[in-house]
Amino acid sequence: MPLLKPASAMTTADQMEDQGAGEAVKKEMAFRVGQRVMTCSPRDKEEFPQLGTVKYVGAVEGQKGTWIGVDWDSGEGRHDGSLEGARYFQARLPSSASFVRSHLLSTGCTLIEAINSRYKGSTDPSEEGEMYLLSVHQKKVTIELVGKEKIENKQKHLEELSSASLVYKGVVSAGELEGVLPNLKELDLTGNLLPDWEAVNLICEQLPALRILDLSRNRMQLLGNLYPALVHLHTLVLNFCQINWGQVEILKHSLLELEELHLCGNELSVFEVKEGHDYIDGFERLRLLNLENNHIEAWEEILKLSRLESLEQLQVSYNELKEIFYPKETGHGWDKRPFVSLRCLLLAGNAIDNWSSFDALNMFPNLMEVRVSDNPLTDLHVGGAPRFILVARLANILVLNGSDIKQRERKDSEIRYVHYVMKTMPRSEEEERVRIHPRFLELKKLHDLDEEQPYLRKDAGPSRMSDNLRTVTIVCVAPSMGEKAPCMKKLPLSTTIGKLKLICESLFKIKPSRQRLFLREPDVPVPVALGDDLESLSDVGVGFESTILVDEL
Repeated sequence: MPLLKPASAMTTADQMEDQGAGEAVKKEMAFRVGQRVMTCSPRDKEEFPQLGTVKYVGAVEGQKGTWIGVDWDSGEGRHDGSLEGARYFQARLPSSASFVRSHLLSTGCTLIEAINSRYKGSTDPSEEGEMYLLSVHQKKVTIELVGKEKIENKQKHLEELSSASLVYKGVVSAGELEGVLPNLKELDLTGNLLPDWEAVNLICEQLPALRILDLSRNRMQLLGNLYPALVHLHTLVLNFCQINWGQVEILKHSLLELEELHLCGNELSVFEVKEGHDYIDGFERLRLLNLENNHIEAWEEILKLSRLESLEQLQVSYNELKEIFYPKETGHGWDKRPFVSLRCLLLAGNAIDNWSSFDALNMFPNLMEVRVSDNPLTDLHVGGAPRFILVARLANILVLNGSDIKQRERKDSEIRYVHYVMKTMPRSEEEERVRIHPRFLELKKLHDLDEEQPYLRKDAGPSRMSDNLRTVTIVCVAPSMGEKAPCMKKLPLSTTIGKLKLICESLFKIKPSRQRLFLREPDVPVPVALGDDLESLSDVGVGFESTILVDEL
């Protein structure tokens, strides 16, 4: 057993060494399994610190001292909890864990400490400087005071704060918040260390004006069934929280005034509902539900949301949906149409590859806006349908892929679509083309179009390799250029209007900034202006007999 020096014989260096060792032991003892932690500073090239969960505290064979085993949220570790044949814990992923010294980790702070650090700065009376705050009137308040007066006035202006951002600040609990932020309406706590929903409830209890709360990238355990302080929240953001719908079902009883719920990136694939129910109920005020970047594959899961009467906007982009259909029956005990209030449906980045799914959108009673880009059927890079076909098939949509459908565009698109159908399918296959194109007869009659044009045989179309090429006639009609012979160019459908202007510049020596391009189609009396340089030939509906007119400003 080593001999201990008497206190009187210890040097200053010895005392400092013992003191440092004691502090290290205390810090190591502060860690416990299940605790949320973050790195004290970001790694190279990282904007934010790493977040993780403590899975082990103790010795590691062949190493000195105490180590903290952490399973990192990002999945960027070195192993799975085992090292050199010894198993210390089981990580989520094969390489999401690592062992870290305690001095490299933070166990967090209270929200009031983070507020003081972020919005008040140092309370050292000798410190001078400026502070900026956003008031309840959305005005920037500049403060430059010293000493006790400075501290008191900073506190006064904190009381006027309406919005606070504490992103990756290590917040683990509320602290003494009561009365400090009486007007705070919006709070962003993205990337903090909140351990459970009880901690969230305590924060909301002390923020009476809070209506918008962002808890993205927190991993909170659900310890109870009711959290009364959440009742006044209008918007709740839970992106990348590893939350499942079963937990949402429990939370909804505390979210009686919720209008917006964001659940992106939670690996959701199914919606668990209570026993004996086929549909999700509650959420009586919910207007917007964001489920983007999940793993929802079955449209039947989405139909579980169809009885949310107030739901106006549903965002399910970047999931794995393969089809859409509108239910013929509403189910027992329900006398209203499914999705009765839905006005906006975002479906970008899914796996929809059949026209019946798009045609089903016409059955939603109040749907006016859809986003369907980056699906196999609409991706122009893989031969997807151009915009004019989508506009024509979607009868009631006013906004498509973020762009308004003007009355003129709808008319031109519908006429072009009817001609497209007549060109690609012969009249002898009337029954088949009506099945494939449900709006064909309706639009043909609406625009008083006849079938005088010849049709292309099925085997008369372009070969597979040239499906995305069109031979376009380019005609210069600029008065200053005199008479110019038309030019024929074979162009990919992905060619943008901006690129087409460069081609026209090489042909007619008119700078792109001076060009006005128009698309003229057979049997369409008025050419259509091509004003968006980012649109492609496919977007504007260039066909096999299209002509591009080049005018000069």
